Amino acid sequence: MAFLEVQDLKVHYPIRGGILNRIQDHVKAVDGVNLSIESGKTYGLVGESGSGKTTIGKTIIGLEKATAGRIIYEGDDVTNKARSRKKKFANYNKDIQMIFQDATSSMNPKKRIIDVMAEPMRNYFDYTPQEIKKRVADLLEIVGMNAEAMYKYPHEFSGGQRQRIGVARAVASDPKLIIADEPTSALDLSVQAQVLNFMRRIQKEYDLSYLFISHDLGVVQHMSDDIAIMHRGRFVEQGSKEQIYKNPQHIYTKRLLSAIPDMNPATRAAHKIERQRVEAEYDAQETSYYDPKGRVYDLQRYDDEHYVALKPEEPNASLQNENVGTGGGN
Repeated sequence: MAFLEVQDLKVHYPIRGGILNRIQDHVKAVDGVNLSIESGKTYGLVGESGSGKTTIGKTIIGLEKATAGRIIYEGDDVTNKARSRKKKFANYNKDIQMIFQDATSSMNPKKRIIDVMAEPMRNYFDYTPQEIKKRVADLLEIVGMNAEAMYKYPHEFSGGQRQRIGVARAVASDPKLIIADEPTSALDLSVQAQVLNFMRRIQKEYDLSYLFISHDLGVVQHMSDDIAIMHRGRFVEQGSKEQIYKNPQHIYTKRLLSAIPDMNPATRAAHKIERQRVEAEYDAQETSYYDPKGRVYDLQRYDDEHYVALKPEEPNASLQNENVGTGGGN
């Protein structure tokens, strides 16, 4: 059962101009999306840079404001209430944490790791200094680091180590959901695998849910249960991991899948040909997937909990003509 739901979320930024600096148009970073996150599960959000995926994460955690729509947490409307100082929203602020793409910029360089990690503990719990020290040591151990690391400063660690510290710090408030925004994109493949494995281990030990944001469908496949593909501020396809990877329907989804490198020398040439075919199909059939203004069409049900954005008056023959609204299928 979903404990967090995003309903018809929109985040629009005004474009001002003219002598009077009036609003002339809007940048529709997020233009009506729906998603549900279940306890202990990972929801993957995939799209190219500028698609709007990071804006969704920041709006959930309160770093951006929603223009319209609702964010429902455990039955309560918390839209634009995150980071509120009111006691009513204290649990939400504690339960939703974030891992940033750049761990370095999210840490105060003048503070030792123990102080960086202790901040959420001091905010939400009445831990003694000794309890904080033990908790920090335990969390560092979980992500494969020595307890002595707590006395060092962020600049003394490699990028991979800082990202592991970022994972440990996100868990420090004992959250229910962690929003992971491109947590491994700046790391080489071997370090990336280590961080992802630590995240999966922590998820099992703490019964965590993840909103895993990435441009890399290969990484998302390793982590996610359900997936939404995002483009131009809207969802173009949404479903389970198996539905998205084994039976993709939207040309943009196919395009992202074809971009995953094929490491098998025996099939690499065929993969290249398929990628070229998909690119040609995308160029030739764009009007079937986007309206005359370039806007992604509404999602329609393809099969059980699998939704695809297609032109409504000319649906695919296999579609059941069930329109589900402006960008979401849940």
